[in-house]
Amino acid sequence: MLNQSIPVELLNKNSANSMGEHLGIEVTEVGKDYICGKMPVDNRTRQPFGLLHGGASVVLAESLGSLGANLVIDMNTQYCVGLEINANHVRSVREGYVFGKATIVHAGKTTQIWDIRITDTEANLVCISRLTMAVLKK
Repeated sequence: MLNQSIPVELLNKNSANSMGEHLGIEVTEVGKDYICGKMPVDNRTRQPFGLLHGGASVVLAESLGSLGANLVIDMNTQYCVGLEINANHVRSVREGYVFGKATIVHAGKTTQIWDIRITDTEANLVCISRLTMAVLKK
């Protein structure tokens, strides 16, 4: 379902001068029905108490889901934008990296739904998110 012909390096290069680049988000893999990425837990992504900021987790979730959504459609005639996102933060992280995997749940003509699971370096669940994307005509 996802267009796997675009190299991961190009996907990361296209994030230049964006929030993803600012937070250090990198795409690591694109599969048939999923996209994976990672984000550092550092001074850019921590809240004042030294923990991973929940908003940073949401940025990682929406970044992966949004990119994945646009890899499903014909980008010559359509584009996708976020419609709704929610997140449950289940574990704190203080350092290292977090890893996101966005998996498509529904790919309709006008909407897509994505499930995003974010884990720490020991594969513990940190955040679970659901993203709804609108599919629009150019």
